[in-house]
Amino acid sequence: MARKRPKGVLEITWAVAESAAAGRKEHVPVGADYPDTVVRRISFAAGGGLGWKLSAIESPRAKPAPWKIVVVTGAPSWAEYWAPAIAALPLDREMVVVDRPGYAGSEPVDYVGDIRQQALALSPLLQARSGQKILLVGQSYGAAIATLMAAANPGRVAGLVLLSGYYGQPGPTAEWLLKVGARMLKIIPRDVRHAVLEVTNQAGQLEGMHAALRNLKVPVHVVHGDKDDFAPIELAEKLVAETRTRRPMRFERVIGANHFLNDGPAEDLLATLEGCIPRRWELKLNWPRWLDISQVPKLKARSSAPA
Repeated sequence: MARKRPKGVLEITWAVAESAAAGRKEHVPVGADYPDTVVRRISFAAGGGLGWKLSAIESPRAKPAPWKIVVVTGAPSWAEYWAPAIAALPLDREMVVVDRPGYAGSEPVDYVGDIRQQALALSPLLQARSGQKILLVGQSYGAAIATLMAAANPGRVAGLVLLSGYYGQPGPTAEWLLKVGARMLKIIPRDVRHAVLEVTNQAGQLEGMHAALRNLKVPVHVVHGDKDDFAPIELAEKLVAETRTRRPMRFERVIGANHFLNDGPAEDLLATLEGCIPRRWELKLNWPRWLDISQVPKLKARSSAPA
């Protein structure tokens, strides 16, 4: 039985502080809950020649699954909170969830505020195995970064999901936390400090996200809980209504859900993501009603014998 990881913002803040004091990169290492045949911690070199070593967790598979789900997390960026979802994946799906630059086990130690640089650093995640397609998921602050990743890597991403996307304006709870965090920047743990700085300085960078969305050729799914008090659902609705895209974006309102859609049952989250994966097209021949072939009289075979 996997132990309960703190989910509320204050609980996460305490977990970050506790981990920093103990010298750990995670609140509870995923290996304490799951064998590495189910959830495995990996590291990889950042893209763009940035020289950083990044950390992520993934679902090991002996054979490539048809779909690989790549998750770019929000702020603070702790991949371990997706471990239950990875553990619940069916064998025909893969998932990798990253600690973004400047968080948890990922370098650098300093704050990385440019979402373009983060998108470049995370680009190696979009490498697929033979015959595999990628569903790219951007959660909260990660939504803008994932959009830039999809635009910069045409042909590598088969679908984009903006999950509880944060679009520059905080909801009431997030606004209060940002104000408190801004006054305590010098004493709060690094990961929380980076989160406050990221969210505070994001709005001016969103034009790049909007430009990227307008040019994407892949399906885009905007999924948002209607009880989200961190990133208002109204902004997600506005994004869909006002952004002219090459193909219509799909909007899904999750009734009763808050900002942390990975906080609930893993099966519900995976079902939501599965709904963003297109079904195989099946050929169906539908005969017109006026032509019922079962009623067509069989033609008598002509006899070749002489009369």
